[in-house]
Amino acid sequence: MGMTEDLTNWTHEQKCLKAVAALEKNGFTTLYCPTLQSAAEYIIAGATDAVTVGFGGSMSVVSLGVEQKLRESGKEILNHAPATFSRDEKIEIMRRQLTCDLFLSGCNALTLNGELVNIDATGNRAGAMLFGPRRVIVVVGRNKLVDGTVQDAITRVKNWATPPNAKRLNFKTPCASSGFCSNCNSPERLCRVTTVIDRKPRLTDIHVLVVNAELGF
Repeated sequence: MGMTEDLTNWTHEQKCLKAVAALEKNGFTTLYCPTLQSAAEYIIAGATDAVTVGFGGSMSVVSLGVEQKLRESGKEILNHAPATFSRDEKIEIMRRQLTCDLFLSGCNALTLNGELVNIDATGNRAGAMLFGPRRVIVVVGRNKLVDGTVQDAITRVKNWATPPNAKRLNFKTPCASSGFCSNCNSPERLCRVTTVIDRKPRLTDIHVLVVNAELGF
């Protein structure tokens, strides 16, 4: 690394550590992960006693490359993403994710005050993050950190997460064409369920990994 890259990485690290401290204050089990490998290792270790592992459709989790390793270790993988599944099959997997042993998810935005902000189209991911699975591990890349309010985080999601996700999923929304949110009423609108987790839910064992890397959208 050159000096510029070192200093940039250090700056990101300080923001990550600030988010970790805020999350801990809000009751979450939290870990700062300096690398993708450290985050992946935490997930593999956290899945030791799990029989079923659910995937919430997160590109951040995909980046860690843990699905195949978990599958090879004998875990039943509940991932509704493959295009080979029918609509009914996808819905059944989503329902089973709500009661899996370990649920893996990303996060659309995380404020430096320790608030997890997500916007979903269906709500299956948000539902599984809030209650049901025995353990939830949320992976948050440094690009998801927001130095501001919950409303700033929502703005971040609509401007930087939803347009590329809509394009990736081939949704026919204005933002998938323009790259900008227009607060549309499209039948395929993704922004339908907005959740803010500002404290650890009382009965859900949530672990948040704040990773010093660019992950997802």
